[in-house]
Amino acid sequence: MPREIITLQCGQCGNQIGCRFWDLALREHASHNTNATFDHALSSFFRNVDTRHSPPLEIPTGTGNSPIRSLKARAVLIDMEEGVIKQLISGHLGDLFDTKQYITGNSGSGNNWAQGHEVYGPEYADDILEKIRKQVELCDSLQSFVMLHSLGGGTGSGVGSYIVELLHDAYPQVYQFSTSIFPSVDDDVVTSPYNSLLATVALAEYADCVLPIENQALLDILSQKENTRGKHSIAKGKVKGDKPFDSMNGIAANLLLHLTSSMRFEGSLNVDLNEITTNLVPYPKLHFLVSSMAPHSAFSHSGSAAQQHRAINQLFTEVFMRDNQLIKVDPTRSTYLACALLMRGNGCTISDLHQNVARIKHRLTMVSLPHATKSFRGSLLCGT
Repeated sequence: MPREIITLQCGQCGNQIGCRFWDLALREHASHNTNATFDHALSSFFRNVDTRHSPPLEIPTGTGNSPIRSLKARAVLIDMEEGVIKQLISGHLGDLFDTKQYITGNSGSGNNWAQGHEVYGPEYADDILEKIRKQVELCDSLQSFVMLHSLGGGTGSGVGSYIVELLHDAYPQVYQFSTSIFPSVDDDVVTSPYNSLLATVALAEYADCVLPIENQALLDILSQKENTRGKHSIAKGKVKGDKPFDSMNGIAANLLLHLTSSMRFEGSLNVDLNEITTNLVPYPKLHFLVSSMAPHSAFSHSGSAAQQHRAINQLFTEVFMRDNQLIKVDPTRSTYLACALLMRGNGCTISDLHQNVARIKHRLTMVSLPHATKSFRGSLLCGT
């Protein structure tokens, strides 16, 4: 049974991340699906339609794989300025979307949470719910909504938090994941701290799981990569050969791909998205998770068995380093309620996982059992 995810891109930052996300998702599925057939993995993020009909005819996946005709993203794009969405629609990814999937304005929210939440949110509420409803009706087994937005601007914080509230009321049984970008300390928008605080209140109240990402953490990761290569340090997320913030958006997009890979592709130790929240969220409002990735670039499994073994050990060590975290905390000085490790690839065995979990667990301070609830215990989970 396919399990679908509807992605909601809100604001300039959310749609820029979405642009990188859909590009990377297509590349990932192309590398796994060399036969160019529409399978259950593809159906999580995409629909397969036959454009020879008007309106385009939906091709069911059935029990087997069907040939790919034309892929359409399971997404709704919202921005109170039309610039970014217009570029996305007119670019090489434009065929993934149609006019029924995006909502744009003309004036923007002026970097003001209240303008987005109290003005544009109620004004576009019916239109937003209608477009989401159409995407929901095209799903056989809807798994969750995923919000991509920044909390520093007016649309991402204001309209984004308003949509989270709408979905909580309209689809209370569907999980809501939010990938939220928090502004850096030297953000040049004077209202960004206020926007972030006001939006966080709604995320704490209505979202099921939030993956906060700091702009400063993304900048530090890219700066570290550039320094390792011996190049000049970057400024404001611009890497040589890339568009501004393109590499930063790529890291955030990769986080979502890694998180959902376990439900999209087959594997003996796979876990569902809902299982992640069940094990990592002890109380309804305590659902802000610290994310970390290692490596941030492609990982090669070539080399001898000894080299692979050392590389896997290094990955387990690096993922708990502060330099690899997408929100800055000190893992060695923190107490973990729970921890989940999601491994991708074929370069490790079950014994490697157990060995490294046992090694890392002694370095972490997990919550003590007497203070944990009966249904929730401090634990270190691992899956592939």
